[in-house]
Amino acid sequence: MDRDGKTTSVFENALIWFGAGVSLAEIQTGTYFASLGLSKGTAAVIIGHLIGCVILFASGLIGAGTKKSAMETVKGSFGKRGAVFFALLNVLQLVGWTAIMIYDGSMSAESVLPAGRWIWCLVTGVLIIIWILIGIQNLGRLNTAAMILLFGLTVMLCTVIFGGSGAEASGEGMSFGAAVELAAAMPLSWLPLISDYTRNAEKPVAATAVSSAVYGLVSCWMYIIGMGAALFAGESDLAQIILRSGLGAAGLLIIILSTVTTTFLDAFSAGISSETIQSLVSGKWVAAFTAVIGTLCAVFFPMDDITDFLYLIGSVFAPMAAIQTADHFILGHDSTEREFDPANMLIWLAGFIIYRLLMRVDIPVGNTFPDMALTILICIALNKTGLIHRNP
Repeated sequence: MDRDGKTTSVFENALIWFGAGVSLAEIQTGTYFASLGLSKGTAAVIIGHLIGCVILFASGLIGAGTKKSAMETVKGSFGKRGAVFFALLNVLQLVGWTAIMIYDGSMSAESVLPAGRWIWCLVTGVLIIIWILIGIQNLGRLNTAAMILLFGLTVMLCTVIFGGSGAEASGEGMSFGAAVELAAAMPLSWLPLISDYTRNAEKPVAATAVSSAVYGLVSCWMYIIGMGAALFAGESDLAQIILRSGLGAAGLLIIILSTVTTTFLDAFSAGISSETIQSLVSGKWVAAFTAVIGTLCAVFFPMDDITDFLYLIGSVFAPMAAIQTADHFILGHDSTEREFDPANMLIWLAGFIIYRLLMRVDIPVGNTFPDMALTILICIALNKTGLIHRNP
């Protein structure tokens, strides 16, 4: 339950994560897969999302079972001060995501209907703030109507893109393993957020499973739209596809609505994470402030390539989630009442370094899976062999 004692149904959780999945950033990232060709590119998208969404499910289940927000669950492995460290990192990455999403949306909207990019930044930012002030528990029919409209519009977009004659994959392509990692990186970016929404679920396991599955399916769809745009429409710029297809107002709605429904979750979770840092702050107003800062950053700074940003998020939060998974599901360890857990922080640092080193190696299943597997094994081994001694 949230502070108001309200819960969310499985259907409401599905709507939330449908909106999270429909994203211009995911479509744009999907264009990078075109050099692999349709078959290999699709395989990389699916494998990466399977890896990412299984991890997403495990993280969401911890919050759903304990009824705690994402950063509150982090206390179980890293202690109170350790959770503050990750909450600070999470707020920073969410401000970054908010800015990136508004930037992408404004660039595309400006290409479809020139009015001044900064104006589209302001329009999008204001709509996000309205969504925040309404609140996740009160969106109700508005969110349902928005998702139905968004679904219809994206189907139209698919019809236009895959109705093209096809184009040869060109340019210097990434390896299959790098593509898998880039596909896994997007669900991984939601790791420090998912429990903010599953904690309120009436049916914890069902809601978490549906949230992960819906997000995974929709995110794969967005990646494939982006890849299809590059292969079949011969164009990697979504705005140009919309212009050439004649979607007009419908295309503009896709851009604005998808930006708002996805970025709302980033800003909203920044507010929830801030409550872990300082319990006296109002999460809703921090979320609104995050939207304001993100809007200003989108107006003044270029944010065209987010691949390094995605890899950085993966290297920070994948080992964090691995340690939580080991502690919660295997070891039964809980540091919630401790100020700090230095052993787990050192294991996390090892996992972070391992991830960055693995980025130099071309692994068919990407970096995340082996990094998390190694981090979990290190965590279990140090605990089972008695090398880690924790005071009760």
